[in-house]
Amino acid sequence: MSKRVKTKFIAASAIAALALGLGATGVAAHEGGPGKGRFGAEWRADKGQWRAKMQAKRAAHVKVITDTIGLDSATIKSRLQAGESLGAIAGPKKTALIDALVAFHTQRIDDALAAGKITAERASAMKSNLAARVTQMVESSKPAR
Repeated sequence: MSKRVKTKFIAASAIAALALGLGATGVAAHEGGPGKGRFGAEWRADKGQWRAKMQAKRAAHVKVITDTIGLDSATIKSRLQAGESLGAIAGPKKTALIDALVAFHTQRIDDALAAGKITAERASAMKSNLAARVTQMVESSKPAR
């Protein structure tokens, strides 16, 4: 075997060994097949639980708004899509709506504090400008769709 052929053979062997090594690493990183890892059944179950929690929180928020204003959610949604603000929809109940939403969010902050999800300093900071943020949310409107 000539020196040039021998060098090419060694280079090809090294490349093949590297490719096999990287391939084995990829298989080992996948942790054994379908249903495992980031996109497996466990991950989808966690995502489903998270989605259910978020939908429950949103439903509670919507319930506060509908109970305070006295209209059903479909009517409120259609009026919001038409470009009205929550304050305009609430009319004379605007102040009551702001108070109800501030109380709702204050309770959520207190619950998060009690569960240890946030610190007392963070809870205090969140509550400090809560009324202003809720008022801005109630008074703002989006362009009609």
